[in-house]
Amino acid sequence: MLNRRQLREKVMQSLYSFFMSGSDDISKGEREMLRSIDKVYDLYIYLLLLLIEINDFARIKSEENKLKRLPTKDDLAPNTRFIENSFIKKLAAERALLRESMNRKLGWQNDREIVKIIYNETIKSSSYIGYLNSGDNTFASEKGYIIKLFKKQIAENEHLRSILEEKSIYWTNDIDFVNGMVIKTIKSYAENNADDNDPAHTGFLFPLWKDEEDDRNFVIDLFRKTVLHSMEYEKLIAAKTENWEMDRISMMDVLLMKMALTEFQYFPSLPVKVSINEYIEIAKEFSTEQSGTFINGILDKLLEDLRNKDMVQKTGKGLL
Repeated sequence: MLNRRQLREKVMQSLYSFFMSGSDDISKGEREMLRSIDKVYDLYIYLLLLLIEINDFARIKSEENKLKRLPTKDDLAPNTRFIENSFIKKLAAERALLRESMNRKLGWQNDREIVKIIYNETIKSSSYIGYLNSGDNTFASEKGYIIKLFKKQIAENEHLRSILEEKSIYWTNDIDFVNGMVIKTIKSYAENNADDNDPAHTGFLFPLWKDEEDDRNFVIDLFRKTVLHSMEYEKLIAAKTENWEMDRISMMDVLLMKMALTEFQYFPSLPVKVSINEYIEIAKEFSTEQSGTFINGILDKLLEDLRNKDMVQKTGKGLL
């Protein structure tokens, strides 16, 4: 689920918080970082549950309409296509999703108002009306409509985004990425998807880590070594930015260069070119417009010095 770029971003955010806090408790910082990564999966499960919750709300609303004092013809004989959506039915029956929601204590019981808002917006949409009147009842069609619902009524809902950001400070930068993962999950879900009673079985869910042991070691080592060598790195960077005062250089730029220096020296299997390119791209997203070019120039100079001192130890053909 999380690739190395996203893991680097999580380390960067955690390092930024750590340095800003003035703390010297590296272990606590690492725990907070791992928690922030795990919270990405909370959001993933939470948004999948939202689809089920909207469907449940539609079912309850339909039953309530039948009990009106003066029900209309549509109240008494509603179009139940959305309520009976075959994809949502299978999603709601997935034991892997139920296990994760219970283990993580996730649910929408205390946020029924936003569920109601999304439902009311949904039933007014042209895609919903078109879906109800469509004669295509295939599983692909049922799943296709849920993708449209998620994209338009959930992923683009600013009120929902505000609620999610209030619920967790970790989610502010994760929402767009997780929205994409939910859509990929729905698209990849097969009609004959097999459920399983095995507690370790995750079924249709994407895993949080591609390789948990390797990726966890990567983020912990990157965090810890960047903290431990921070002052040393500041001196190296200052020597290459002599025309700049350090306090005038973006803290984010300095932080990204420190992380790159860690990868140059302490991650022998990572090509230096990959490290440089990754931090240039991250700088473009999280720092200033000029940061990518600035970081590239300074890292090239730092790398040359480190190589001359034989401080860049890479293993494997082409890694230098």
